[in-house]
Amino acid sequence: AKGRYCITSVTLSLTQKDHRIHLTYGDIKKTLEAEGIEKPGIADISRAVIRIRSSKLPDPAVIGNCGSFFKNPEVKREIMERIRERYPQLPFYELPNRPTHVKVPAGWLIEQCGWKGKRVGNTGCYEKQALVLVNYGGATGEEVKKLAYAIIDSVEQALGIRLEPEVNIL
Repeated sequence: AKGRYCITSVTLSLTQKDHRIHLTYGDIKKTLEAEGIEKPGIADISRAVIRIRSSKLPDPAVIGNCGSFFKNPEVKREIMERIRERYPQLPFYELPNRPTHVKVPAGWLIEQCGWKGKRVGNTGCYEKQALVLVNYGGATGEEVKKLAYAIIDSVEQALGIRLEPEVNIL
């Protein structure tokens, strides 16, 4: 349970053979295709991820942020289908181990509610990625938390999905 354990060590067992590369994340696939890479290796995917993240996330040395603030919610397929009646362009990802549910991009949900690029005092949603909450300078933790819960409430009222923070709020 969250908050009950502290991981102090991790051991990984890595091999050099029998790797299966999954390209289900759309931006990675698009980036590799744009670079003409048909059979990507791990290094290709790593470079693509770095390129994607740097294009979507602000440099924390310039604009304070903690990266993606919200989890992409897993919702029942019926909920996704209900939302698609109003928003046919709603992206979603299949969950092979949970066929009754799909994963919906939280950033897309936030953007549909008008938060992308919106500034509230010294905080706001980053203009290039609605999932990222930024501190433009001088914002308190309480201000960031207040913005986060305003977004959570807005998405729930408009779309019926309650977002969860990905960050740990102390």
